[in-house]
Amino acid sequence: MLAEPDLAVFRSVMGRFPTGVTLLTQGSADDTAVITLNSLTSVSLDPLLILVSVKADGRMRPRVVRAGSFAVNVLTEAQRDLAQEFCRPDRSEGQAAMLRLAAVEGVTGNAVIPSAEAYFECVLDTQYQAGDHTLLLGRVVALAGGPGEPDPLVFHRGRFTRLPEATRAEAA
Repeated sequence: MLAEPDLAVFRSVMGRFPTGVTLLTQGSADDTAVITLNSLTSVSLDPLLILVSVKADGRMRPRVVRAGSFAVNVLTEAQRDLAQEFCRPDRSEGQAAMLRLAAVEGVTGNAVIPSAEAYFECVLDTQYQAGDHTLLLGRVVALAGGPGEPDPLVFHRGRFTRLPEATRAEAA
């Protein structure tokens, strides 16, 4: 019988996989909720589907399920402070979050950030229980790219970082 892998080792090894950083939003105006995520995956082109992972017992999952929609905002290096702020338990909500994000209401009624690298507005397609998380499959109904300068915020080895200058220049 195989021994269970050590949790600390698992976290360390997974930390070697660089990811983008996003803000998941649900609602807008006085009803805005926001959390920082680095679990965004493109799933399908036909139909357009993306997947995010949220804590099963967290505040966001029941909101998304109840509303049936959410938005995912891909952050830039310049938005690092937002990523740090919205991963805290005492993060802003409601109109204060909208103002802090300089967000607008998208077509799904969820906050989107026009200055983000990109954003995806989704209707909830399916949810899957996965251990202590829930996988939310969203059907993309609207999307936009940001101002055009590729400078995404990256999370690697337990900290925020950025792509090397040469990589950003090649992507432009």
